[in-house]
Amino acid sequence: MNYIVSHEWLAERLHDDNVRIIDCRFYLGDASRGINEYIRDHIPGALYFDLEKDLSGPVQEHGGRHPLPSIDDLVTKLSSAGIDGTMTVVAYDEQDGAMAARFWWLLRYLGHERVYVLDGGYTRWKEAGYSTTSDIITVKKRSFLPALQPSLLATVDDVRHAVHESSAILIDSRERKRYLGIEEPIDRIAGHIPGAQNIFWRESVTSEGKWKQPSEQEKRFASFRKKDPIIVYCGSGVTACPNVLALYEAGYTNVRLYVGSWSDWISYPDNPIATGEK
Repeated sequence: MNYIVSHEWLAERLHDDNVRIIDCRFYLGDASRGINEYIRDHIPGALYFDLEKDLSGPVQEHGGRHPLPSIDDLVTKLSSAGIDGTMTVVAYDEQDGAMAARFWWLLRYLGHERVYVLDGGYTRWKEAGYSTTSDIITVKKRSFLPALQPSLLATVDDVRHAVHESSAILIDSRERKRYLGIEEPIDRIAGHIPGAQNIFWRESVTSEGKWKQPSEQEKRFASFRKKDPIIVYCGSGVTACPNVLALYEAGYTNVRLYVGSWSDWISYPDNPIATGEK
């Protein structure tokens, strides 16, 4: 696996000054729960990044429910967390990798390649008997220098082009009922972007919460060619990230995240909407 590290791998490097661990636990609908859990206990040396305060920007008319954060703000926070170009970064969460994968994608978008997601998440770390702590470390500030990778990002215009010109494969990462428009518990309009195919993000992991092997990920995306241009979206650009990671694990090289996702798409009245299987 290229972007997934095991509990054993991380446990051997807990005292490595060039490894930074990031706790990304966050619960939609209970914004304080993740930070409270982190304060109670976490992997030794871990620092906390909040989905809505650190990994997203303010919600506006367009951009979706979890728009890109200010790059300058994120760079400042990464620098304060002691992260620079030499640092290996490992993110974990408690949501089958969704929040950690958002952090992973953001760092890669900023040009940082040495970023990984912890296989199995925090509960399984504890269940396996690895150490935890309530101690919150202080770290020496480093200078994170971004090198933006626009090829990883799809804009709403890119998605419109894909809809009208079939210029890219669209993958909808939400659960099937939301894709079909049968139910919509979060956004004000139900349905999906026309032409999108539904591949549920949770199928990236096993029932035990472990990431599937690259060969298994390949089977999930077997109808696509490895160099096909692919745009991945979900409700707000968070749970699409595990599918983005899974595609890279499976060897796909032309994959972009539509950060605004469905919640951005429906903010434009003229954008077409599909329901059902078509």
